[in-house]
Amino acid sequence: MYVAVKGGERAILNSYRALAQYRRGDETVPELTLAQIRQQMPLAVSRVMAEGALYDPHLAALALKQAAGDAIEAVFLLRAYRTTLPRLGDTEPIDTGRMQLRRRISSTFKDVPGGQVLGPTYDYTQRLLDFSLEDGEARTVASARAPDAAGATPAPLEAAMPRVTDLLQHDALIDPDAPPPGDPAPFDLTRQPLGFPAARPARLQNLARADEGFLLSMGYSTQRGYGNTHPFAAEIRYGSLEVEMMIEELGAPVVIGEIDVTECQMVSQFAGNAQEGPKFTRGYGLTFGYGERKAMSMALVDRALRAAELGEAADSPANDHEFVLYHSDNVEASGFVQHLKLPHYVDFQANLELLRRLRADHERQHARPTAAGPADVPATAVDSPAAARQEVQTP
Repeated sequence: MYVAVKGGERAILNSYRALAQYRRGDETVPELTLAQIRQQMPLAVSRVMAEGALYDPHLAALALKQAAGDAIEAVFLLRAYRTTLPRLGDTEPIDTGRMQLRRRISSTFKDVPGGQVLGPTYDYTQRLLDFSLEDGEARTVASARAPDAAGATPAPLEAAMPRVTDLLQHDALIDPDAPPPGDPAPFDLTRQPLGFPAARPARLQNLARADEGFLLSMGYSTQRGYGNTHPFAAEIRYGSLEVEMMIEELGAPVVIGEIDVTECQMVSQFAGNAQEGPKFTRGYGLTFGYGERKAMSMALVDRALRAAELGEAADSPANDHEFVLYHSDNVEASGFVQHLKLPHYVDFQANLELLRRLRADHERQHARPTAAGPADVPATAVDSPAAARQEVQTP
């Protein structure tokens, strides 16, 4: 047993070295720096921060480098590090209406107050490989920074723009989105067990760190007929926000940093019921960094999970709290799938032995009688325990 353990340890240490060599690649090629990953792969960094539930672009870049670009492995690394950090307190709720916007669009109103701000987006690209990037992006960046056709520098965006859902709420056309009475302490998924049916704060926290691909599939399923919503993207925002924390000694909130976030508010038609009339209902998505696809998918799934409380049919996968919330965590899902790579020798041998016994019993029970001859084996010999053990043990 001791030899086996030491042999396994040597193999694991050698695998570390092999992984380091694989991650580094050809040493004649310059090594990636964390600044390069952070500045030139911002979408990957944003995803790792969102699903890792830790806003730190530097650490997210480090995790991506250590994971050789595997986003889920990087999320795992960031979450593991997050558990080592002290808990200092809760920040004040952020007000996305005060966001310093870099992108803001709405598919519900063309002339939305404040205007449509396209910002950085792939929405209007042709999805053709740009081979000019092989030689660097100097030309692309230079043209992007040039003044507009009239020769003037674009005007800065307004400091704050009204949210589309606030305009709808002003006319009582959408369900209100006010804090509950007493404004209870926020649910903490890392310290409190998830129960069902889950309250919306718990659901949103779960969805905020859920796997983007899973949410995308769930949101897509609601559009293909496995749901009862017909959503519109009321507004999608991307920009930066100041984060404040209440300091008791000062008696006032203090800005402790600034983060980039993406927010999406979907609105869906609601026919109403005996208690309330027809109106729009909302689905909400918010994610660290620039992650529109994640925020939109989150908003779709959030609205789907509200079906039962709104009196709608809840018979689709995206309406099932337990199915969605338990299977959305890519760290847990990855661990459960990848544990199959680890040794299962004893379990498999037990199954193999059982299978051989079952096959032997099956063959005896379904053996066809043949004409008697010198080669026939007496039935008593076949049915004897010794013969059965020999038959089972034969490879």
